[in-house]
Amino acid sequence: MSETLRRQLEQLCSGIDSLEKEIGSVIAGQREVIRSVIIAMTAGGHVLLEGVPGLGKTLLVKTLADAVSGTFSRIQFTPDLMPADITGTNILGISAANNRRFEFQSGPVFANIVLADEINRATPKTQSALLEAMQEHSVTVGGTTHKLGNFFFVLATQNPLEMEGTYPLPEAQLDRFFAKILVPFPSADDLITILDRTTAAENYAVKAVLSTDDILTFGRLSRDVPVAEEIKRYAVDLCLATHPDGAKRLDFVKRYVRFGVSPRAAQALLLGAKINAVLAGRYNVSREDIQLLAPMIFRHRIILNFEGQAENITPDEVVKNVVGL
Repeated sequence: MSETLRRQLEQLCSGIDSLEKEIGSVIAGQREVIRSVIIAMTAGGHVLLEGVPGLGKTLLVKTLADAVSGTFSRIQFTPDLMPADITGTNILGISAANNRRFEFQSGPVFANIVLADEINRATPKTQSALLEAMQEHSVTVGGTTHKLGNFFFVLATQNPLEMEGTYPLPEAQLDRFFAKILVPFPSADDLITILDRTTAAENYAVKAVLSTDDILTFGRLSRDVPVAEEIKRYAVDLCLATHPDGAKRLDFVKRYVRFGVSPRAAQALLLGAKINAVLAGRYNVSREDIQLLAPMIFRHRIILNFEGQAENITPDEVVKNVVGL
């Protein structure tokens, strides 16, 4: 690694540290969640946040948008939401010459950071409209393709408690999310901090500490972090071990898993490990980086079989057994 690249990464790491502190000044605790979201954002991926109501998922996303000086948009997914409510639509307008013509009115998806709140409450047709934008960074309306900005980050939320009247995302669409991050309930100390911040008269204003261009630059430079062949092979072995008929077959996996992770998971795992290593002050990827990121990269890509579902086996238990190789 060149000295110039090292200095650039050190400077951007300092900015990421300031970003975490700025978000932490509003969001009490949840340090691992904040770091995981930043890793996914830097990697250019999208995140599925899962947690019960009231844990600050919406506030986290809004605070993140303010701290990176990006435009923010919130979409509340409901069963009657239509694709045009997300992407936008053509409306009849009048030009300067008094001629009538259709003009494109952009929807809320045209923002830097988009919160898709309770994405599983919308119909598959509406879900696919957002997921197309996530994959292609563009939307097509009336035969015309409209490009989104270079920085486009989607955080979709799911409530694990209320599943009635929902439309679970198909596995192929879940695979398009870089990571699935679980938002835990705060500890007693964090809950006291939340009360102090939300029941007092003082209201803290978030400052922009990074630009969206800084995030894009950091993600691009992180790709140049070297990875030893042994570490690449380890990441591949973990992915193969999630398959019941793979080369690294485990008894636990054969018994409870129907399908393992996709090649997209291996890409996300290695890229996320590079970013995590840089944020830890290292310029080489270790096994610990791979193991740390495996749960959030794998959990939404592992499909359990009937026996696994019947015995309430969770994907995290599968990951735990796989990483324990």
